[in-house]
Amino acid sequence: MILDVAAQERLLTLARESMAYAILKGLPVPVRAETWPASLWVPRATFVTLTLEGRLRGCRGRIDAVQPLPEDVAVSAMEAALDDPRFAATTASELPDLNIAISVLTPSETLHVADLEALRAALQPHRDGLLVIAGDHRATFLPKVWEQLPDPDLFLAALWEKAGLRPGSWPDDIRIARYGASDFAEA
Repeated sequence: MILDVAAQERLLTLARESMAYAILKGLPVPVRAETWPASLWVPRATFVTLTLEGRLRGCRGRIDAVQPLPEDVAVSAMEAALDDPRFAATTASELPDLNIAISVLTPSETLHVADLEALRAALQPHRDGLLVIAGDHRATFLPKVWEQLPDPDLFLAALWEKAGLRPGSWPDDIRIARYGASDFAEA
């Protein structure tokens, strides 16, 4: 989904409003369908990433599209601010200094690969986001994580570690999916 600058700015504003609302009420800001163009009121999966002084402050979202884009942004923003288990809940005093980035995901596709070598060969660095699931272990890296981990071996090792798997392992029940993302952030 290609979003023009006006749509991106409106979604970024919505994310900020949803965080402020959630800090006060514990819920995402209500979003009304009639206030959004039909072209944006389609199911899309999103992640909202928060940074403070260039450092990660929260990131939450979904891989699967389950609600219209504006609603998903509102929920992802609230969860990034309040429910990222790696961080304390965002406070109202932090809001003005937070930078917001939104990733709108493409539908995921299962990768049918037999081992780590085949996965490495199928990877499209700097383009693919990856989801790994093995039993109770689950983790994802958005495509923009390639900026910090440009080497495929390091990218995969860090993803495995995030999922709680031993890097280089290949559990019998492993499932891999990839997806793309359209990213935009506050200026």
